[in-house]
Amino acid sequence: MQFVVIGYDENDDQALDRRLAARDAHLALSDEAVQTGEQILGAALLNDDDNMCGSVMVVDFPSRDELDAWLENEPYIKGKVWEKVKVYPCKIGPSFSHLIKS
Repeated sequence: MQFVVIGYDENDDQALDRRLAARDAHLALSDEAVQTGEQILGAALLNDDDNMCGSVMVVDFPSRDELDAWLENEPYIKGKVWEKVKVYPCKIGPSFSHLIKS
């Protein structure tokens, strides 16, 4: 099952500092997930000042429960970077099927 995960950063004065502090661990987890085929795409969301203010990921997990278990180890969640996380089931279109590892 594929999912879109959107994490919205906190708005306090230390939010960007927390994001930067957790960023290397977040990227390492994403790199690992790309290698296993669990993460298809990721991008930082930017605000009007071009500062990172959230994230979007397209992931592929056997179930929502397995995605939720993976998210429990997400550095942006553990590091209190994301204020809220939205998860939407989705289906990768045929034009992008080459991005999915079987």
